[in-house]
Amino acid sequence: MLRGLSGAVTAGLVVLAVVVVGAQYIGSQREFPGPGTVSVAAHIAAAVLAVVVQHFADHRTRAVSVVASVLVFVIAGVLLWTQWWG
Repeated sequence: MLRGLSGAVTAGLVVLAVVVVGAQYIGSQREFPGPGTVSVAAHIAAAVLAVVVQHFADHRTRAVSVVASVLVFVIAGVLLWTQWWG
């Protein structure tokens, strides 16, 4: 169950990264300030890192799987804290 939940969070991070990249692109096309380069880079980095960690969660033994799943939640929390709530 933990792997499934962390997989959903990973998918959410990927979708969020796509939305932020799209907002930056549309903003630059319409001369409107978008999220900014730092925010786009942070979202892409978090999404890629979460996908890699989720791969470990899906393909390793129980202990490594649990640690990797928890790490996905930490990555999502840090991204949300620094880019959305901070």
